[in-house]
Amino acid sequence: MHIVAEDLSKSFKISKRNPGIGNAFKNLFHREYETINALDKVSFEIEEGELVGYIGPNGAGKSTTVKILSGILTPDSGSCQVLGKVPWKERVEHVRNIGVVFGQRTQLWWDLPVIDSFELLRDIYKVPYSEYEKTKNELVERLDLSDFINTPVRQLSLGQKMRCELAASLLHSPAILFLDEPTIGLDAVSKLAVREFIKELNQEKKTTVILTTHDMDDIETLCSRVIVIGKGQILSDSSLDELRKRVSKERRLIIELENNGFNLSIKGAYLVKWEGNRAFINFDPEIISPAKLIATISNTYEIKDVFIENPPIEETIANLYEELKI
Repeated sequence: MHIVAEDLSKSFKISKRNPGIGNAFKNLFHREYETINALDKVSFEIEEGELVGYIGPNGAGKSTTVKILSGILTPDSGSCQVLGKVPWKERVEHVRNIGVVFGQRTQLWWDLPVIDSFELLRDIYKVPYSEYEKTKNELVERLDLSDFINTPVRQLSLGQKMRCELAASLLHSPAILFLDEPTIGLDAVSKLAVREFIKELNQEKKTTVILTTHDMDDIETLCSRVIVIGKGQILSDSSLDELRKRVSKERRLIIELENNGFNLSIKGAYLVKWEGNRAFINFDPEIISPAKLIATISNTYEIKDVFIENPPIEETIANLYEELKI
């Protein structure tokens, strides 16, 4: 087993402060605190080579979990082993086997050319030079870094910087890669490039990947398994298809009509939205079959084209949050 977490709990004590100068002055002598339970007995296991999405709303405990698994934080209680090591107790040995990318933090030196940061990381991880050269050259080619590898980090675009962050986290060939919001703020082209690289890395090198993100397209494109956390507790741990079935059995019919304008009154189906001449309709296949739904609509309207798909994963997750009141 690559990763085993059992009953991980972590709380933080933060100071409370009411607005106003008077209250700020009072805080100098008497501070009030409240306790936030970031994790509450969180347990899961992750096998070698899995690509797992770890999702939840802001403040759910995602980043806290990643920081414990990577050895940055120590839990208040519970146990955890990553590749047989306790992350916060055997941190030096532990970090040799993991790579971490935080979308809003950097491991690259701001004023130095990217290649200098790579060389410094080679020294930190004590990677043999021949091994480093082979890995670096492969990463430069696959992530298309050659045009800006000699450019200072501060001059890079967000997409270029994120590709360099990915390369930096993999220079020591870790068995496990933690990705915390790796596509945040990226344009469409950069997102596609990062996703494709992560998928290839997982499939070809069997690198175990734990991905936390609010971008549900990342989850749908990459993850075979999704763990949902909310209020510090695991709410769901299943495949994406099983998660969809748990929340709703609905499918989505997209029909393109000759003319805009549509009145839908069919049991088991409802109109979600219009986009141009396209009507987006959710339906329950246990109440009405796709064939019957299309036939019913075509009796009244002239249909140009038809598509059937699952509703967007964003809707599934939003419905789950609503169902669990988080």
